[in-house]
Amino acid sequence: MKRGVWSDTVDGICLINKPAGMTSFDVVYQVRKAAGIKSVGHTGTLDPQATGVLVVLLGRACKALPYLSGKTKEYIAELTLGTKTDTGDIWGKPLETRPAIKLEPGQIKAVLNSFLGVSMQLPPMVSAIKKDGRKLYEYAREGVEVEREKRPVEIIEIELLQVASSIRFRVVCSNGTYVRTLCEDIAEKLGTVGTMSSLIRTRACGYTLDQCQPLDEVKQGHFQLVSIYDGIASQYPLIEANPAQIPDIKNGKRLRLDSTEPVVGVVSENQVLAMMERQEDGIYRCLRGLW
Repeated sequence: MKRGVWSDTVDGICLINKPAGMTSFDVVYQVRKAAGIKSVGHTGTLDPQATGVLVVLLGRACKALPYLSGKTKEYIAELTLGTKTDTGDIWGKPLETRPAIKLEPGQIKAVLNSFLGVSMQLPPMVSAIKKDGRKLYEYAREGVEVEREKRPVEIIEIELLQVASSIRFRVVCSNGTYVRTLCEDIAEKLGTVGTMSSLIRTRACGYTLDQCQPLDEVKQGHFQLVSIYDGIASQYPLIEANPAQIPDIKNGKRLRLDSTEPVVGVVSENQVLAMMERQEDGIYRCLRGLW
């Protein structure tokens, strides 16, 4: 793959094991530079000090972003008790400290399990959520705290892995769940304060950590790309278009398809042409063209 020459010929999904100390945008910049294309994005931000699965989209795959993002993510997190910070993790400024308390694994498991299901979570100030046109972390950098609304999140699975100097646990959660906030809430239910001391994203968009390649490998121009076709197929049913339908698909016309699924990918010759949504009359309308 050529490097340093802008083009629009590279399309696909790049699975990267994000290293600590970089923002997700830093990774996108490195991929853009290595691939020589401008159209590069990702399906979900990872905190700078977090590591793990970052799903990066190249070329036409960026158009498919809403259909490649998945609905859940899996993390392995560490919670350190006794300290509360302004960012919710150990890299922030300490706000409060409390003496150590003795906890039995059974107590911790019970508290973790109490978070299963849907609940309302208050987003942290250090986040990319926008308020009045500005990201919350921009207010936080100025020392300003603004009012935020709680958002619904879902904890699908949560498992205690280890209790040592910190509490290590695995969690499967809905998109938009802040694990830093979850750690603080767990500490509060345990009767103390706490902060996240480590975070690894082990699964996102259906892809696992062992499928990812190191960023250094990508920076050398060695890409292992998942096709847009395979990415869409992992999330949605596919319908093969007949040749007569292709012009109508590309013109955004409504079609009758042999399907009852609410959303499908319409394909031809292993290429995803469009994402389409079923209407009440059984006709499908185009949500987004991907040709």
